[in-house]
Amino acid sequence: MDLPGKILPIEALPAWREDFRSSNKTLVVTNGCFDILHAGHINYLTEAREQGDALLVGLNSDTSIRKLKGEGRPVQTETDRATILAALSAVNVVCVFDEARATRFLELSRPDIYAKGGDFSIDDLPCEERAMVQKHGGKIIVIGHVPGLSSSKLAKHITKL
Repeated sequence: MDLPGKILPIEALPAWREDFRSSNKTLVVTNGCFDILHAGHINYLTEAREQGDALLVGLNSDTSIRKLKGEGRPVQTETDRATILAALSAVNVVCVFDEARATRFLELSRPDIYAKGGDFSIDDLPCEERAMVQKHGGKIIVIGHVPGLSSSKLAKHITKL
């Protein structure tokens, strides 16, 4: 599948952001592993996109997911996960980052709105991520969560089959 322009290398993010900023449109940014995409992700990404003019998804790399979730993860490669996310109509751009925390990604993307899923509260976010969003004048919002849906839960279920 060819998705030109929707998967952006992190090195290109600052120039892309400057170009987008000049359009005077609102950029919504979110991030996560998105290892096994499920209905909760779709609801969350769709609602996040509705908060602004474009949605940029920061995607944890395979290396960062192993740091966060252990050696058995991710189930899908970062290339496959980026391709799947980029194919969604709610997602305008996907950018893979290597760090376990999204702080550097947030510094480069400078969101107008930083959206997180309802399985988080603003207080649960790492303070350096909150500070980075606020430093650039962004707003943090929490989007509703679909109870019972998680990639980790699905991965466990699959291994039992």
